[in-house]
Amino acid sequence: MKKADLILTDISYILTMDENLTEYRNADIVIDNGKIIDIGENVKNKYFGKTIVCKGMIAIPGLINTHTHAAMTLLRGYGSDNPLKIWLEEYIWPVEGKFVSYDFVRDGTLIAVYEMLRNGITTFVDMYFYENAVADIITEVGIRGVLSTGILDFPTPGARTPDEGIEKTINFAKEYTDNEYVYPAIGPHAPYTCSPETLKKCMDVAEKYDMIFHIHISETEFEVNTVKEKYGKTPVEHLNSIGVLNERVLAAHMVYPTEKEIEILADKKVKISHCPESNLKLASGVAPVPDMLKSGVTVSIGTDGTASNDDLDIIGEISTAAKLHKGVSKDPTVLNAKEALLMGTREGAKAVKLYDRIGTIETGKSADIVLIDTREPHLNPLFDPYTQIVHSSKGLDVDTVIINGKIKVRNKEVLALDREYILEIANRWKEKIINS
Repeated sequence: MKKADLILTDISYILTMDENLTEYRNADIVIDNGKIIDIGENVKNKYFGKTIVCKGMIAIPGLINTHTHAAMTLLRGYGSDNPLKIWLEEYIWPVEGKFVSYDFVRDGTLIAVYEMLRNGITTFVDMYFYENAVADIITEVGIRGVLSTGILDFPTPGARTPDEGIEKTINFAKEYTDNEYVYPAIGPHAPYTCSPETLKKCMDVAEKYDMIFHIHISETEFEVNTVKEKYGKTPVEHLNSIGVLNERVLAAHMVYPTEKEIEILADKKVKISHCPESNLKLASGVAPVPDMLKSGVTVSIGTDGTASNDDLDIIGEISTAAKLHKGVSKDPTVLNAKEALLMGTREGAKAVKLYDRIGTIETGKSADIVLIDTREPHLNPLFDPYTQIVHSSKGLDVDTVIINGKIKVRNKEVLALDREYILEIANRWKEKIINS
């Protein structure tokens, strides 16, 4: 027998989400040095070490949230029931201008990380300000983050100019080159808030430092019309014309692409982060996800920030997406349960260029694994595990979360963070904001 760091035994279902959608029943996963070293029936008999019996559990890869603004947990529900433009200009941006700081971002991220871990999210993509505060939290806690400072052509809490934002991104990338949890990215906000010059500079940095280029595109009709009026092209056509569309681009929302634009997205291998609940709440519209998938576009799933969602439950987001597109298309076969779950796992890993490490349960990959507890009435009888996860389960059904081979959630309790302290932080900031 060989020694291993962690042995997960008797797992009712292992959904690997690999290219063949390989499944195991009543099987084991063996983890050592942060990686998966064995999977299968009775492989536990070849190893000794810390063992967790997982009867009644479904194992899936760690969930990946490909678009959020983590610190905005402190603005959860603030300015609700307004269109995006009014919500941003009259509510969010003024309060951010007054309060956003290292402490604001650190505290907001603490709340977000607690919530994401509790809901089975092991990797998230962030665009905000003071990303060093985000990096500090995720390094302490041990959750993966693809982090970018929001870059705009006007002053922000993060930088007075776009060039300053770009310079901060470069310095951030250099500082966190070898961090196992922090993956620096560059975050030009959108084609209507960033000039072609800014966008091209950002892409140059992305290519030089091997980063994701994270941007909002075609989130609203207002944005589409603004770009058309300013540049004479739709947003995707505009970005393509200035040479900033390629496989590095992770485009959040993409609610209004034309057929021609979808062809461009597929050709340029642009990745999409679909954020259905935020788009619904802000009445932005419904992205044509089935059409993008048919064209070969990689579509992942994001929650957006909690000020516009208002939670960080990626399982709930996947469920919304699956039902939404069936309803809009009037076709119950659209976005089936397997396709929907892939958006939150394998396709998310591809979207953030980490598919060689995460996104599936396979030997040699990092042990980012989520165990979902099916021993509840609302998850029984269990005929199909994919359907049960997508259409019946919630983030709170997550029992255990493992990242890089380390247990972060066990028996539905977040081990790395104190729940009462999280609540104290949230209430402290609420008082500051309402009394300002």
